[in-house]
Amino acid sequence: MELRARARDRVRELAAVLTVVSLLLVFGAVLGAVPHTLLPRTSDAVLAAIPHVNAVVSTVAIVTIVLGVRAIRRGNWRRHRAFMLASVGLFVVFLVLYLYKVSLQGPAPFPGPDAVYRFVYLPTLAIHILLAIVCLPLLYYVVLLALTRPVSELRRTSHARIGRLAASLWLVSFVLGNVVYAFLYVVY
Repeated sequence: MELRARARDRVRELAAVLTVVSLLLVFGAVLGAVPHTLLPRTSDAVLAAIPHVNAVVSTVAIVTIVLGVRAIRRGNWRRHRAFMLASVGLFVVFLVLYLYKVSLQGPAPFPGPDAVYRFVYLPTLAIHILLAIVCLPLLYYVVLLALTRPVSELRRTSHARIGRLAASLWLVSFVLGNVVYAFLYVVY
């Protein structure tokens, strides 16, 4: 049996496994569980540039998600697929860069006043993280549905319904990620 056919029959299970692996990687990096010796070392200038590159990547992902939603509302599934796959690719780039930086340097400390930290930054960060965690299995699920089925068959799945929710959560998470970036690197 070919890989695509086997994946087609196990979309939920694959989405669950990919979600767990992704979350383990993220929390492992944030909590310092990834040994530095496993990662290639780069210059401090490259590490310092990663948050700025990721802000650009996030902004482009916001645009591709919006364009993907717009395309499917107009009935253009080819453009929708291209924009959503581009969004997934941008997310992977963002995540790899983020995990690399955080694994080597840990999370960025908040440089602003304590009141802003407690009452604005932390709630924004918490919502961003919560949305990212919640949308992850949904994203894996809809992407796996789309990659394992012909377009004509997707209408008989929950791809559209779950995809609307996933795209909305993903979009807000990316926007809040840029707000977190602004707090850390622009405002303060």
